[in-house]
Amino acid sequence: MGLFAKDLLKDKVILITGGATGLGRAMGEKFLALGAKLAIASRNEDVLKQASSDMSLEHNQVFYKSCDVRDPAQVQRLIDAVEAHFGHIDVLVNNAAGNFISPTERLSPRAVDSVLNIVLHGTFYMSLEVGKRWINQGRSGTMLNIVTTYASTGSGYVAPSAAAKAGVLALTRSLAVEWASYGIRQVAIAPGPFPTEGAWSRLAPTPELEEQMKNRVPLGRAGAPDELANLAAYLISDYAGYVNGEVITIDGGEWLQGAGQFNSLSRLTDLQWDTLAKLTRESKK
Repeated sequence: MGLFAKDLLKDKVILITGGATGLGRAMGEKFLALGAKLAIASRNEDVLKQASSDMSLEHNQVFYKSCDVRDPAQVQRLIDAVEAHFGHIDVLVNNAAGNFISPTERLSPRAVDSVLNIVLHGTFYMSLEVGKRWINQGRSGTMLNIVTTYASTGSGYVAPSAAAKAGVLALTRSLAVEWASYGIRQVAIAPGPFPTEGAWSRLAPTPELEEQMKNRVPLGRAGAPDELANLAAYLISDYAGYVNGEVITIDGGEWLQGAGQFNSLSRLTDLQWDTLAKLTRESKK
């Protein structure tokens, strides 16, 4: 028996950035199972096309369009396309992200921008474009932002991500107050370790690091995508209509055990960092 009623999200039009892979796809599949109409976006059109085909089963309605959230013009065209296809948008899930581990002194300005532009600027551009339209249309809606546990604490070795996610957290809380009068809710999820193929290869590229990350969690394991998807489904549903500006942590108790998910990487030598940098570059090919 499922956790939710099958019609929990019936006919809600939900747009997910980074929705073709990883946690974005897990959320999309859950939303579809609960009756939603889904739009997914990312930079890779081939991956989007395959994901849309895989998820368009049993009369599911899945629309996809490639979009680089770092470009406001592409963001505008994406929202135009989704509205043209479904008529409107009810929920925006800002899930697109980028991250990698590195000592901060090794970072170039380009490396910093590669994270900040996707996570902070991209989330802001998407929220601004959708929010302006909802306000002009007199339409209520919900925005769900995916942040991280170290958005509040900071964390060594992922400084651009920590700074960007902290900005998204501040945006969530700011708009929760400012846009509530328009019927627009803001909520966020702060995940701990959730292994996904893309992110895990950059954040835990060796078995030793993967085991180290899992050992930080009091529950002794990483999270399952379905656990996060269930939380997301509740937060965007009408049952959470009085939840506004709240950030829900789902990390098995990890942050309570020690703030800064990557602080323990201070034990690595320069040679180990060189090896990890090579592995990270290879994972991007």
